[in-house]
Amino acid sequence: MNISSLKNILFLDIETVSQKANLDELDSRFKALWEKKSATFRNNNSPELNYEEKAAIFAEFGKIICIGTGYFTEQEGELIFRTRSITNDSEKNLLEEFSEMLNKLNPQKNWRLCAHNGKEFDFPYLCRRMLISNLPLPLPLQIMGRKPWETAHLIDTMEMWKFGDVKAYTSLDLMAASLGVPSSKDDIDGSQVGRVFYENGDIGRIAKYCQKDVSVMAMVYMRLLGMEILEPAKIIHQRA
Repeated sequence: MNISSLKNILFLDIETVSQKANLDELDSRFKALWEKKSATFRNNNSPELNYEEKAAIFAEFGKIICIGTGYFTEQEGELIFRTRSITNDSEKNLLEEFSEMLNKLNPQKNWRLCAHNGKEFDFPYLCRRMLISNLPLPLPLQIMGRKPWETAHLIDTMEMWKFGDVKAYTSLDLMAASLGVPSSKDDIDGSQVGRVFYENGDIGRIAKYCQKDVSVMAMVYMRLLGMEILEPAKIIHQRA
């Protein structure tokens, strides 16, 4: 595998929360729509508990609070990986900043986007939230109705791990553990993001977690290609 081929991939991860801290804060229309949605879940939880646990994963009921990105580059002749995170009190402004980043990617370098379970979650979620915010989709995310061969620039590490198997979801943490990549879950995990956001307002803590997930995903990608992962000192996180 040519290392230079790693340098045109933008790795990304999004962190999402429910639109409101609890179901009672929704307006009557969306509250009724959530109760209808919640009735389809295969559990006996109340709509209120389902909202707390699941609303963040649906673009119609959730919102993006952080986008982590990362890329490989060279420094003094050595391969390194850099991450940064985008946060903003306004989701629309956050999405505009990310969209501007994508639009600035040099098309001559044939940039690709990589996310874990990205084809089922990150990519469509980003597209839906941009449209909900009345924003134009950047070129790499103009994928509505596209054929699979027309979206070859989208890489999904979970899809790579499936090898054609369609039975189950595999978490990034499980893949990382299986492939000998250190975990990013040394502080919080995805299930705690909503609580940290609404109860503590600690977006910086969420941003750090998101950047760690991005670097873990990049190391998993290296292992999927049969490459040795980078030493921790060669993974550089921009201060969140």
